[in-house]
Amino acid sequence: MNFVLRCRAPFAAFRWMQAGVWRATSPVIPPSAAWGLVLNLAHIETRAATGDVITLIREDAPRFEVAVASLSTPEKASLYQQLHSYPVGNSGKELATRTHGSKYWIAPARREFLVDVDFALAVRSADPSLRDRVKDGLEGKLGEPRYGLPFAGDNNLLFDDVRLLDEVPAAHWYEKLSNEPDNRVGSCRLTIGIDRSDAAGTTSALFSPAAAASQVPGESAWVWVPKKN
Repeated sequence: MNFVLRCRAPFAAFRWMQAGVWRATSPVIPPSAAWGLVLNLAHIETRAATGDVITLIREDAPRFEVAVASLSTPEKASLYQQLHSYPVGNSGKELATRTHGSKYWIAPARREFLVDVDFALAVRSADPSLRDRVKDGLEGKLGEPRYGLPFAGDNNLLFDDVRLLDEVPAAHWYEKLSNEPDNRVGSCRLTIGIDRSDAAGTTSALFSPAAAASQVPGESAWVWVPKKN
């Protein structure tokens, strides 16, 4: 294990691809978001330099293993929001001319979010310099630009505190389950690698908090992001 980050935020929302009037959140940061957060802190660009409408991920972006754990149980809350979109099919097409090219379909949705988030993010990498870059990034010592601020899932939800830990508290690390379905308490599906060009290529797995708390993640808690080398 190279290093562990402790991240705290007043609010967070980690959503997988979903539609409908209810938009849920994962109970903890998924491995896919953990990968992006670590590289953002290290000022390492993940976006491919293409002119496509879709922002793709660099094929040569660093890959490593992560493990995640909640250090406290966040409260869940929700709020209503008006979502503006382009509808599928011909629904509301008569409204398009009124918005002059802007999104013309407005529908209310209820969005779930986490309150008082406190989680640990462990990293295991073959690159020993990754920890140093994260440390320098947290201290504002890296000169390279980075893409935006690190955020807690939604880009309007920011962290209060992100720090490297010298001593890791005992935690119930989320373990990848081999049997699906699995009725373990707290089990949930977490995204591992996001495929922006084809959603069918996005990978996920069923995880559940380990029964016993430990300072070191068990082998079943480690997962390669966004995919194995």
